[in-house]
Amino acid sequence: MAEQLAAVRPTGLRERKKRRTRDSLLRVALELFTTQGYERTTVDEIAEAVEVSQRTFFRYFASKEEVAFTVVAMVEARFLDAVRERPPHENPLTALRNAVTWAWESVGEAIQAVVPIELHMRTYQMIESTPALLAVHLRRSTELEDAIATVIAEREGLDVDEDLRPRIAVAAFGGVMRLTGRMWGQREDASLEAIREMTARCLDLLEPALGGDWR
Repeated sequence: MAEQLAAVRPTGLRERKKRRTRDSLLRVALELFTTQGYERTTVDEIAEAVEVSQRTFFRYFASKEEVAFTVVAMVEARFLDAVRERPPHENPLTALRNAVTWAWESVGEAIQAVVPIELHMRTYQMIESTPALLAVHLRRSTELEDAIATVIAEREGLDVDEDLRPRIAVAAFGGVMRLTGRMWGQREDASLEAIREMTARCLDLLEPALGGDWR
């Protein structure tokens, strides 16, 4: 038994150390991006602040861009999972709205386990105001919308390539969400509560147009 514990413990310690190094690189990178600018921050600078080599940085992240979108990608994946898990009786728009509401209400703890909430919100604002990252953000949004449209079509028993309603609904929903993010990014209140409130206000205006039972 002692031999088994000795064999297991180093692996656990190594994994925890890797996780700490990765999280440190992520936090430091986001702090630098949001305080001095994404384009002005170098990989060497990030690595030096964490007291690791550039080579170590690239063990965890392929690029600065990947670092910038790490937490955003986690939030997006959480939302997509939430859409998949909505009850089948909800119409598409209701499912999307409830999924995003649930995601905003539950994602805080998941973000906090990686970086401070306040830092994530500043990062989102930084992405919105950095042309090179905004272009990537829009591309990622399009890919996410394609994935969501496929999930909605499956929920409704539709062929996503033949019936345009899932793509239209998701495009409208996605447009409102991007507008929400842009408007929120221009405000001084960079909190989860603020973006949740603004999301609800915008979706209240969308629902009368796209709500209802499609079947």
